[in-house]
Amino acid sequence: MKKNKLHTGKSLSHETEIKVRFSEVDSMGIVWHGSYVKYLEDGREAFGKKYGISYMDVFKKHGFMIPLVKLDIDYKNQLFYEDEIIIKTTLKDTPAAKICFDYEIRRKSDNELILTASTIQIFMNKNRELELNMPDFFQEWKNLYLK
Repeated sequence: MKKNKLHTGKSLSHETEIKVRFSEVDSMGIVWHGSYVKYLEDGREAFGKKYGISYMDVFKKHGFMIPLVKLDIDYKNQLFYEDEIIIKTTLKDTPAAKICFDYEIRRKSDNELILTASTIQIFMNKNRELELNMPDFFQEWKNLYLK
C-alpha cells in the first residue's frame, strides 16, 4: 500500500469475518473482482459501528456525508465460493479533513493474503458542499481514539 505523506503514523483497526456468498462469484465459483469493493464497505461499516462513527452516525448526528473519492486495490490471490475471510480495516490518522482507511483481506483457513487496498473519504455538508476544515465532531472523535 502506498504511504500517504499526511499520515501521522497513528492507526486504529478492526477485523470483520464473512463467508463468500453465492451472489459474489462468477460461473467458475471465483469471486468476481467487483465484489471486493463490497467487502471493503463491509469492513468500513463494521469499523464504524464498533467505534461509533458509522455512516448514519456521521450523517444523522453530525450532518455530514462522507463519500468515497479514492479507491486503490491490489489483488494478490483469488477467493472462492464459501471461503471464510477476514477483512482488516485500519483507519490511518491524517490532519486533513478526510478519512483514510487501509485494508487487508485474508482467507481464514490458511491466512493467505488476498488483497490490500486503501480508500479516502471526504466530508460534505447537507448542501453537498466540500468541507475543507476538519469537522469538530471528528477531531473530538480522533482525540478519543487516536491520542
